[in-house]
Parts: sequence; C-alpha cells; structure tokens
Amino acid sequence: MNGEYRDFIQQSGTFGVGVNKGSINTNNLGGTINNEAQSKSLAEAASEIQQLLQELEKTYPSNTTTGKMTIATEAIKLIDSNPKLHQRVVNALKAGGIQAFTQFLNHPAASFVIGALDDWHKSQGE
Repeated sequence: MNGEYRDFIQQSGTFGVGVNKGSINTNNLGGTINNEAQSKSLAEAASEIQQLLQELEKTYPSNTTTGKMTIATEAIKLIDSNPKLHQRVVNALKAGGIQAFTQFLNHPAASFVIGALDDWHKSQGE
C-alpha cells in the first residue's frame, strides 16, 4: 500500500471456507452487535415491570385512561423506590432503549409506563 491507508482490502487465495477470492470494502461494513447478556437484562427488567403492572391492576382499574395512568404512576414510584429494580431498569434502558422495552411489555397501561420511563430516564440523565 506504499505507506498509505486504504479503505479497500483486496484478498485472493484459498481460505479454507470455500472462498477463492474476495474483497472487503470497509466503507460498506455495518451490522448490529447482539449482546446476549444485555438482551437478558432487558427481558428480565421488562418482566419485572410486567408483573408489577399485573399486581397493580388488582388494585386499580386498567379499563379507563385514569386507571391506566394511575397504574403507570404507581409502577414508576415503585421502581424509583427500589434501588435494585431501579438500577436494572436504568441498565436495561441503556442497553436496549425505550423501544426495546415496548416489545416486552404487554399491558393496557404499558404505553403510559413507557412514556413515563422515557421521561424519567431523560430527566435523570442516565
């Protein structure tokens, strides 16, 4: 390469995986890194929130907007007052974000909780 950096790498020869010639243009490389531990952490935190919502539904109605908002408010209060759960949720939000949480929560109050978690996360700067 005559001492200069190039974004294009040319390879040829037999590589043992059935490739005789190949090239890799590093400008076109992309993809997603899937960290199994982060996914598990996210799923576990979301599962805890899901269970929490189901418990709160026994006390507050989930068939009205007010009830859903009350469930979400109580859920956020409980998460915020439990340091271990709080940290798991913060870590899960860092790992997967709000949209990932949305995929795991299935409850009538979930959209309110997601909105509250998003606002809560942003306001705490974590």
